[in-house]
Amino acid sequence: MATNGPMILCDNLVKIYKVQDLEVVALQGLDLMVDRGEFMAIIGPSGSGKSSLMNILGGLDRPSAGKAIVDGQDLLKLSSFALTRYRRQKVGFVWQQPSRNLIPYLSVEENVELPMIVAGMPFTERKAWARELLDAVGLWERRHHDLPRLSGGEQQRTAIAVSLANKPVLLLADEPTGEVDTTTAQGIVDTLRHLNEEYNLTIVTVTHDPRMANQVDRVVAIRDGKTSSERVRRVRAEQPTLVGEETPTESADENNGAEVPEEQVTYHEYVVLDAAGRLQVPREYLEELGITDRAEVELTEAGILVKPALGLAGAAAQAARVSQVAETWGPQRGSKDWKLRLSDASRGLRGLLRRGNK
Repeated sequence: MATNGPMILCDNLVKIYKVQDLEVVALQGLDLMVDRGEFMAIIGPSGSGKSSLMNILGGLDRPSAGKAIVDGQDLLKLSSFALTRYRRQKVGFVWQQPSRNLIPYLSVEENVELPMIVAGMPFTERKAWARELLDAVGLWERRHHDLPRLSGGEQQRTAIAVSLANKPVLLLADEPTGEVDTTTAQGIVDTLRHLNEEYNLTIVTVTHDPRMANQVDRVVAIRDGKTSSERVRRVRAEQPTLVGEETPTESADENNGAEVPEEQVTYHEYVVLDAAGRLQVPREYLEELGITDRAEVELTEAGILVKPALGLAGAAAQAARVSQVAETWGPQRGSKDWKLRLSDASRGLRGLLRRGNK
């Protein structure tokens, strides 16, 4: 059931994968909030936890701990049946490869209608919704074409229409511009923006494309399984200029000399604090200041000052000390070499005891 709160709320979200006898922590207490109708992107290096987060939000995987609430539903507490229903009714997916969304021997229109048929949507409603979606992505005129006759961008726009066939409240896009050229990528971003504004659709996308990241409302960076920073895009109108005076062209005649405001886009980047007050300082800042494992924090009039800790050994010196201690103590307990050393020590001790008893 929908609520008036945010579309997505992740609170101290943890995801642990078990691989044989090893446990891999993919998400380490991640916090994230996404407003309804927001168009946002998630970025981060490989292995940072982006895919794990998307799988959890899409209902493809369960969190290990914490909260993942989407449209008022706590995904950790849903039964298997309820989680399946959540995937079918609440979420749409767009993958990097359009083929994951599409069936090659069906036409564009048939691909879009197929999820509606599976969901039991009435014929009249199905036809009307398919036409509306294809109009929205600019493919109604090509509705009878099969996939080999479409360009890569048209296939991805078809995949976007398919992902919205179930009328989801949340669209998850994994690198939707990853396999197309610059012009096609811009067309896909424009399509997503149009759908976001037309249907108040909440869109969360994972991307490595800086062009796409510069056109969304907000960019959240994930590092080591936590949100580290976010960048907010703000658009404001500049002082209007007289079109007829600046460019005496046909466009000026069409506007009849009207004043057209120019848009200026600014970006504001913030570091993210978790519930315990921890934050991830950008790595390049730490390297520039020589801050390793410890720092001094000082409250000033301007804010909180973080500076290198003086008089303490750096990380390299501490690592060398740990290595030296480890070498002194020898290998780990379970190793064969440790057992041999223990055996040698036992024999030496017995020899000392025998000599002491003589």
